[in-house]
Amino acid sequence: MAKPLRFRHAPGSWSEGRVRNELFQALDANIGAEMRQPWHKPPSEFDAVRFEMDNGDIALFAWDDGTGYWLGNTETPSALWRTDKIGLEEASYALQRWVERELLAQLEDESPWLKPYPHLAWFFLPVFLSKDGRETTREFFHDHAAGFPDTRRDEALEFFEQLLSRGDLDDYRETMAGKLGTSETLDLTRMTATMGEFNAAYILLEAGYEVTPEAAVTTGHSIDYQANRPGKSESTLVEVTRPLPPKHRAAGSPITAIRETAETKSSGQLEEHGGGVTLFVDCSSFPDDDWRALAGEQPEVRHRPAVVFRLRPSGRVEGYRKGGLPLELDDVIEWV
Repeated sequence: MAKPLRFRHAPGSWSEGRVRNELFQALDANIGAEMRQPWHKPPSEFDAVRFEMDNGDIALFAWDDGTGYWLGNTETPSALWRTDKIGLEEASYALQRWVERELLAQLEDESPWLKPYPHLAWFFLPVFLSKDGRETTREFFHDHAAGFPDTRRDEALEFFEQLLSRGDLDDYRETMAGKLGTSETLDLTRMTATMGEFNAAYILLEAGYEVTPEAAVTTGHSIDYQANRPGKSESTLVEVTRPLPPKHRAAGSPITAIRETAETKSSGQLEEHGGGVTLFVDCSSFPDDDWRALAGEQPEVRHRPAVVFRLRPSGRVEGYRKGGLPLELDDVIEWV
């Protein structure tokens, strides 16, 4: 599985002639390519070209006096095989913004339905235009409403556009977007579980907490979130799990579904941590009938404290809790 889009950092003296000889000719010989001018003007200190491959792949290469930067969703020319990879945010701001303008224009051209959701498109750009995941990640949002059942695509996309445009998760884009995966095979289970972490972030942010994803703990694991009130040192660790609805798993009821999913966390990662973690069980994949049955029974999930909730794209959240909850969520969750 290829990784989300990243730069290849290629120190050395580059010129248009070297680019043509070492990069373009290799691409053209292997898969067929054209070397063109970029759609947008690069930063003043850089020269740049755009490669368009016969199979629909694209790549960009920019260089200044001492370094070249390659980024693309195609094969890497052998001249760049030994170069280091760096994240988009590790390059200069001017170069990063130019690359993103080029790629967002490409994305809009290929998937115009994303145009009304600019922050969502930007946030997931590293996977929406990745080498292997560019079809499946967009299909997940376009055809599966980003994991919400019985929901129109525009409702789901507007919800995540509003969440992401707050900017609270911008600094963690590469990590969070990368969790969606870059596989050529559509993995609805993984992708839906990933969006459960965004649902949890919505609840915490709406409740007034600041969130830090992938909080490292002493066991060597990372917990999904560290949540704290602005200006306060106390924090709460939050781990998120998202069970599949019963119709998509062997479990015959919603109660069995959440217990089995929660047990995977409580008997593994959370048990090793030894307490101090609040478990969020995101049942947003459950249709109305399954959720009503679950809310009526309010079963245990083999871990305390825990919050079992269901979020709808309107922003409405229903849920119940088990154990003494160290988070103040009354303004966000309607307790059933």
